[in-house]
Amino acid sequence: MSKFNSVDYYMLDDWLTDEEKMIRQAVRNYVDESFMPLIEECYMKGEFPFHLVPGLAELGVFGSSLQGYGCAGLNSMAYGLICQELERADSGLRSFVSVQSSLVMYPIHTFGSEEQKEKWLPKLAKGEAIGCFGLTEPDFGSNPTGMITRAKKDGDHYIINGAKMWITNGTVADVAVVWAKTEDDVITAFLVEKGTPGFSAPEIKNKHSLRASITSELIFQDVRIPAENMLPKSKGLKHALMCLNQARYGITWGVIGAAMDCYETALDYSKTRIQFDKPIASFQMVQEKLVWMLNEITKAQLICFRLGKLKDEGKIRPEHVSMAKMNNVKMAREVAMVAREILGANGVASEYPVMRHMNNIESVFTYEGTHDIHILTVGRDITGISAFI
Repeated sequence: MSKFNSVDYYMLDDWLTDEEKMIRQAVRNYVDESFMPLIEECYMKGEFPFHLVPGLAELGVFGSSLQGYGCAGLNSMAYGLICQELERADSGLRSFVSVQSSLVMYPIHTFGSEEQKEKWLPKLAKGEAIGCFGLTEPDFGSNPTGMITRAKKDGDHYIINGAKMWITNGTVADVAVVWAKTEDDVITAFLVEKGTPGFSAPEIKNKHSLRASITSELIFQDVRIPAENMLPKSKGLKHALMCLNQARYGITWGVIGAAMDCYETALDYSKTRIQFDKPIASFQMVQEKLVWMLNEITKAQLICFRLGKLKDEGKIRPEHVSMAKMNNVKMAREVAMVAREILGANGVASEYPVMRHMNNIESVFTYEGTHDIHILTVGRDITGISAFI
């Protein structure tokens, strides 16, 4: 396998610090050496390579943007570059890290008690514990305010009943950050540990997308947890959406990595695939497709570089993230499609990563807010009129 170099037509590396480049290279090397050789087999088998988790932890990718408790405390640009390199390998790998970091460690760090932070964050950062995030329900995805899952106070305990759906890492998670409505209808987060009576997490099988990722249902049947398992500062849907915004930020960078891999694969293939006695890269239509892919990747990179700066400067708004997620995932989806066209029939073979990326991005296009929902979020922001209701 040839060494990967960044797709960087506008020399955006000039804007990166030496530390940011070093972090990206460390993750890139790990991905190329440890993950790339086995991802196709994992995808075909529908398995996640859990034996690689300690190596990921040593790189500091879990909770990398958080301060303290064994976390690396990196800036937003570095975290974005980490996500880019992870998803260049596979969306399932970036999803695993994204859930652990943005949807489990972030809410514990932001809304948890000191005792909860001390108990969970060091273990999660070291990969000694795995977490999941339960918000989406079987009947409520884009409208989480309609959630049915309830947490009823019973003395010094809460009793949780309900179900969550399409939960990454759910079956293998040691702890679930579960959002439920309390008796006063306030959406609140609770920590539910694996093995708690009444709590089960069956894996969702037979997926065509994100096959190298564990996806689960969470079922709560009179699950009794101590009252101190509630995240005390989590009050309202706004706090759940804050977690999602952290994850969406990583997605906006991650899909650039998937698009880069598709573009590089198509570019290399076009130079060696001979038709009519010459490489197909010499044909005008193929060159148009390659240039279009590079152009779209470059625009997505510019969005992310600016988004990262806004995040570190404390100027970022949820609508900024929505625009980036909306644009970049659609970009990656279309880049994968065009790359498949260039590869022709070979584009569906597991010898090449394009079809795997294409299938994965179909899920990314929908999760963490569908494409349409993000359009309406930006639309509401610029018009002042909500089209949701």
